[in-house]
Amino acid sequence: MKHCKDCEPAQEIHAIAYLSVVLGWIDQPFFNLMEHLFKHTSEELADKITLPFFNLMVFLRLGRFSYKPDEKDTWRTKCFWEEAMRRGIKMKEFHLGPIRDGFVVEYKGKTITFDGLPRPGLKESPALKWMDNKGIMKEKFKKEGLPVADGGVAWSKSGALAIFNRLQKPIITKPNLGSRSRHTMIHINTPEDLLVGFKKAKKLSPLVIVEEELRGYLFRGTLIGGKLAGVVKRDQPEVIGDGINTLRELMEEENKRPQRKGPIFHKIIVDKETEIELKRESIMMDDIPEKGRIVTFSQKTSRGCGGTTTEVTEITHPENVKMLEHVAKFLNDPLIGVDFIMEDITKSWREEQYSGIIECNSLPFIDLHHYPLFGKSKNIAGFLWDLVMPESKI
Repeated sequence: MKHCKDCEPAQEIHAIAYLSVVLGWIDQPFFNLMEHLFKHTSEELADKITLPFFNLMVFLRLGRFSYKPDEKDTWRTKCFWEEAMRRGIKMKEFHLGPIRDGFVVEYKGKTITFDGLPRPGLKESPALKWMDNKGIMKEKFKKEGLPVADGGVAWSKSGALAIFNRLQKPIITKPNLGSRSRHTMIHINTPEDLLVGFKKAKKLSPLVIVEEELRGYLFRGTLIGGKLAGVVKRDQPEVIGDGINTLRELMEEENKRPQRKGPIFHKIIVDKETEIELKRESIMMDDIPEKGRIVTFSQKTSRGCGGTTTEVTEITHPENVKMLEHVAKFLNDPLIGVDFIMEDITKSWREEQYSGIIECNSLPFIDLHHYPLFGKSKNIAGFLWDLVMPESKI
């Protein structure tokens, strides 16, 4: 697979990502019909056939089970599996060629199957069909009175330009479906850059989000069972000027941080994308940033690109907690990741003109809370196991 800078740090095969979106449109009516005919949700139907299918594939030696995490598993899987082992829960992962992330769990005579993270035993939320769809989410949240950026969804270049022309600049573009900020472009001020961003996003999704760029820092709030379980601040790879050292020296000093040796956090690098970002900020590597100036090296916040995370749950303003739990109540779903932007998490979102929710995730990366670079770890996996298998609570 050809390396794609816009997909970093987790590469995606563009054609497959695009096709999966299209197939989702096609097969949704089929699943809706099955639910109507058999009076079962798609999740309930999947529960009935998943384990027999896994066992059949293993019997035919087309698939296999693994009984502990390996280097190809995500950190989300690893932290959840580690918590299962701590509780004495038997967990195994099904593999079919390159396909993984299907799990079977056994505990005290109870067996459940799930994909990625579990929801078994809980009523499936109708919102699962649309919460990951940024365009639908935006419209529904706006009607609900939840803060979102102004914007819309575009199929064509002309549609994207029409939305762009009515919005306050700068704006951003991103795939309507997708995660990890893949093929997202920010700081767009001109029609020419808008078309570049549209083309990037279009590689992963037929529909592209064009919306105003909110101002502030990126935060992830994870909601378990309707309650806010944790909040982390996600920063781009950056340094803070001291008025003495050059940008290069500040970066080299930051890269000496032991945690940046991997496997979770990584060193800041200078590449073509960095040069573009520094040009936008009107600074060069041998310049001396004034004291207190924050200089970022990438538009992405990913740990794989040198980004960092800070645990901020305890300092989150009560109004922000209330807003996030309003999201959980509205979606009526037990497992939600909410990405939102605001300047100061210690103040109410109502005090900020350009804060808001940018997306929801039905399969959130809970490991962001388990392995922060700064602050105390939050055992989100434990909260989720308490909800799914309360008998395992310790």
